[in-house]
Amino acid sequence: MPEINLVPMMDVLMTILTFFIIISMTLTVQQRSVNIDLPSTKAGAKDIKTPDPLIVGLTRQGTLEVSSTTVSEAQLNQQMQAYLQTNPNGTVVLQADKKLPYEQVVQVLGKMRDVGGERVSLAIDSN
Repeated sequence: MPEINLVPMMDVLMTILTFFIIISMTLTVQQRSVNIDLPSTKAGAKDIKTPDPLIVGLTRQGTLEVSSTTVSEAQLNQQMQAYLQTNPNGTVVLQADKKLPYEQVVQVLGKMRDVGGERVSLAIDSN
């Protein structure tokens, strides 16, 4: 009884299928191309001038300083509120002594964030 070998026919069908897939992919890529005008560098965003940040120092003794003047927490809150109201894009930076315990720094930073929110950050000295 004669047998029909289907393997060569399957090879031919797979080759034809691969050919049609490749052709259809190249045609769809050509049809989807769109010409657009990209913005130039001259039309970029305006330079936003950010004011100098309000730097709050936390000394090794645990005292707070603003502009080399020792302040209490209440005075710091008032100065932060005044600074943030006059400078909408301004930030407040806590610059703590690196010998202080981390817990103390985090507590002060948390109190400052209660006043300034996301505009309060911690300065890290790389030295």
